[in-house]
Amino acid sequence: MTARLPHAIDVNGRHYSMPTTPTVIVCVDGCEYDYLEAAVAVGVAPFIGKMLASGTALKADCVIPSFTNPNNLSIVCGVPPSVHGICGNYFFDRDANGGKGAEVMMNDPAYLRAGTILAAAAAAGAKVAVVTAKDKLRRLLGWQLDGICFSAEKADAATLAENGIDDVPALVGLPVPDVYSAALSEFVFAAGVRLLETRKIDLMYLSTTDYVQHKCAPGSEGANAFYAMMDGYLARLDTLGANIGLTADHGMNAKHDPASGAPNVVYLQDLLDEWLGHAKARVILPITDPYVVHHGALGSFATIYLPRELNAVALAARLAALPGISMVLDNAAASERFELPSDRIGDLVVIGERTVVLGTREKEHDLSGLTVPLRSHGGVSEQVVPLIFNRIATIAPERTRLRNFDVIEIALNHLDA
Repeated sequence: MTARLPHAIDVNGRHYSMPTTPTVIVCVDGCEYDYLEAAVAVGVAPFIGKMLASGTALKADCVIPSFTNPNNLSIVCGVPPSVHGICGNYFFDRDANGGKGAEVMMNDPAYLRAGTILAAAAAAGAKVAVVTAKDKLRRLLGWQLDGICFSAEKADAATLAENGIDDVPALVGLPVPDVYSAALSEFVFAAGVRLLETRKIDLMYLSTTDYVQHKCAPGSEGANAFYAMMDGYLARLDTLGANIGLTADHGMNAKHDPASGAPNVVYLQDLLDEWLGHAKARVILPITDPYVVHHGALGSFATIYLPRELNAVALAARLAALPGISMVLDNAAASERFELPSDRIGDLVVIGERTVVLGTREKEHDLSGLTVPLRSHGGVSEQVVPLIFNRIATIAPERTRLRNFDVIEIALNHLDA
């Protein structure tokens, strides 16, 4: 006799109905709403156009910093970084190196402070699958998950024991793509379709890469080609009967001089070395990850660790007066405003203006891989993202501020049959 699934689960203080229809949650990395509208306007994304016109088309705020790891984890946990603990791709771990501290990638599940909706649904009996473009997210998204979880980047290395599936390239019918390519995201969508075609899947999470968005503005040929590709796979998921919820981890903006094409960068570590002395302060760029070719580790959010004897108020004012700086907040103000874990950010948080990125020392950034003028993210200017569904969602009018991490709750609790 088959055990009956519970009707609902509670995860991190939020209530979720168990899926009765295959539910696919898509995080399109770097997706400004303009990308969708531009592709629809020229006729290359008819299914997305249908979602915008007759499904549910909303806008939501992502979490700040508007980077990949904190937002993907917010989406799958349903809560902000203050709860789940992942506040960047990269951070200064004060407890590492015998208490001396070390700059490390925040891709180890040991840094997670909350469980995921995916793992909880699987533990309750749902069939859950996760496909992410880059392997940096796989272990975080798959933490405690009894189900399928693999990355497109390392699809040929997936095993039943570790990933819940093997022979992925054969299933998908595509070769494992280069990590710096639009094909990496296409592999994610193709894998999602094939999983739904060949297996019983109750809940699936698909997470792409923003390689195209870093290079191509909304409405450009490259961007429209990407969204046309995505449109075809979304239509196939819809035909297979899936409820689809689509959002983004962050938006994307041009961060360069329009005349010269040169990046607009404020190199904070160079300035602090000049003002305070070499390495007296430490600048951390949470955008940093193993895949910096397309952005040179330059984003619009930085955090600074200061020596205790320093007057942080005076330094914050001096930084805030710099051209290109949108705001400078101390630890307490940044933690409260952006719902961040205070012990994992520095003494100051600096956010660049819409067209400005923040660096450490100029000599430490390799920009040779920037084959087009820089586009990047990280600040408040990249906070607004799509929140769209292929069904009608009934949402209480008092929910005046929607977040990208509401996408699973809406998909499971509020979509019309």
